[in-house]
Amino acid sequence: MSYLSIEFGLFFISFLALYWGLNAFPKIQNWLLLISSYLIVFSYSWQFATILFVYTCIIYLFSILISSLKHAKTWLIIAIIVAIANLAVFKYFDFFRHELQTLLNYLNIPILIPLVSVLIPIGISFYTFHSVSYLVSIRKREIAVANFWDFALFLSFFPSIIAGPINRAKDFLPQITVNQPRQIIEPYRALMLIVVSIIKVYCLGELINENWVKPIFANPFEFNSLDLFVGLYAYAIQIYLNFSGYTDLVTGISLLLGFRLPINFNFPYLSLNLRQFWERWHISLSSWIRDYIYIPLGGNRKGFIRTQINVLLAMLLSGLWHGSGLNFVIWGACHGIGIVVLNVGDRYLGREYLIKRFSCIARLITWHYVCFTWLFFYCVTLSDAMDYLTALTHNFAIKSQYWQAFLIIIVIYIIYPKCKHLPVLFTTLLIRLNKLFLPFIFIFILWLAIYFAPSGMPNFIYANF
Repeated sequence: MSYLSIEFGLFFISFLALYWGLNAFPKIQNWLLLISSYLIVFSYSWQFATILFVYTCIIYLFSILISSLKHAKTWLIIAIIVAIANLAVFKYFDFFRHELQTLLNYLNIPILIPLVSVLIPIGISFYTFHSVSYLVSIRKREIAVANFWDFALFLSFFPSIIAGPINRAKDFLPQITVNQPRQIIEPYRALMLIVVSIIKVYCLGELINENWVKPIFANPFEFNSLDLFVGLYAYAIQIYLNFSGYTDLVTGISLLLGFRLPINFNFPYLSLNLRQFWERWHISLSSWIRDYIYIPLGGNRKGFIRTQINVLLAMLLSGLWHGSGLNFVIWGACHGIGIVVLNVGDRYLGREYLIKRFSCIARLITWHYVCFTWLFFYCVTLSDAMDYLTALTHNFAIKSQYWQAFLIIIVIYIIYPKCKHLPVLFTTLLIRLNKLFLPFIFIFILWLAIYFAPSGMPNFIYANF
């Protein structure tokens, strides 16, 4: 069930009425949330719901073992291995089977690894990361072992199970275990976020995808270099609109339910280097990788060279988390190498040498490097990406089919910094408006978005990860 569908909209309105009708009973609200979350997972597949419940039981058992003073560290290591193994079996089995079979064939070893079709459970990456944060928080004594059903809700909470953001147990579980009646949080901002998300994902993102991304990436050799730059720029904009739009939507839904989700985006294309980009893009993932991978590997505490190795490993794992293809590994490697080069420059030229002298050039370089890496994110195979790069670097024909789009994107790039305060401005305007007019304004805006949007229901790109 798509969160942008009419079916979900009707379900959520009905759910909201029942949910707040039980406002005096937060524990019953939790049960309602838990049942609804599992029903949504069940709507994709009953197997997915079963896998989630079994996984929840196993991780909860480990949390009890970790909470005991005996062998807590050992139990934590075993629990994390089990969690990662579960993710690897469902998400990476086919990738590693193919690569291992290729290696065996190359070595002339007559072993045939069986071909097994494995469906990837919806949200498995996100609830795996949620569970790791819970286990580590138990080990650090940041939180006590939760009630089982509260923990089950933490892993399955329907706004964030499909495509994040990644919730930390120490921040989110206290919102579940409240005894006092909840309240709607920032209702005007919540409604604004939902409307903006529909404009981003349903209208703007799909218009860019249909008109620029799909046709250019489908046949790169038919276009000149300028058009191919348009394709890269357009996909960079589309994936931002799609993913940040989804985050806006589930953040708005959560606020209406009385929950706060972590901030996941902060105008990433204003970044002046790759470090800043990862402080602004998918913030819940980058901070999770920092805290649970980079720092445990040693962070920057073991010398300059070891720091760069840790950066590369963290970014490679980030790429592999996004998908099981070689293209995602290359994408992660590109970001890792970029950050290493940035660190080397800081060491020998001075920290933020370019930013302090030519901030506009720094932003331009960062933008183009990020757009270049998105090529490996979009293309299904490495050969597709190489075809695009070949066309980009060889087809310098003067005739351009998308020169108007190129100019539009330049204008967007120039005015983008001026948009930083628009969300606060829109929320302020909504608060000042007469409440009687709000439903009509929202309906009109939504009608415009749907009217201009291409036909069909857009997918959330990050739901695939």
